[in-house]
Amino acid sequence: MQENDKEFLEYVVKALVDNPSDVKIDRTVDEMGVLITLSVNPADMGKIIGRQGNTAKAIRTLLRIIGMKNNARVNLKINEPEGGMRPEHSTPAASPTMKTVDQAMEDLKGI
Repeated sequence: MQENDKEFLEYVVKALVDNPSDVKIDRTVDEMGVLITLSVNPADMGKIIGRQGNTAKAIRTLLRIIGMKNNARVNLKINEPEGGMRPEHSTPAASPTMKTVDQAMEDLKGI
């Protein structure tokens, strides 16, 4: 089986990140197609995801095109680093530093 998709991803990701030695790519094939799992240094996650996920979407699109050339369905999974910065479904009211509108208005009255 060809691994052009894995080689392509490795080339692109290592060109984007500051820590290319921390890039790890696993490729598995099953009846659903090809699954490529990407792990990068936590400091480089923003570069791989991109603004509003645009970089990740572009990489996934290119991988699907490579997969089509090889008659395979290619999917990319990006592993989140341990202790990631992503909040757990918190609401603004749950945050102790967020003020309600009434509290903010009271603060403004004092100025």
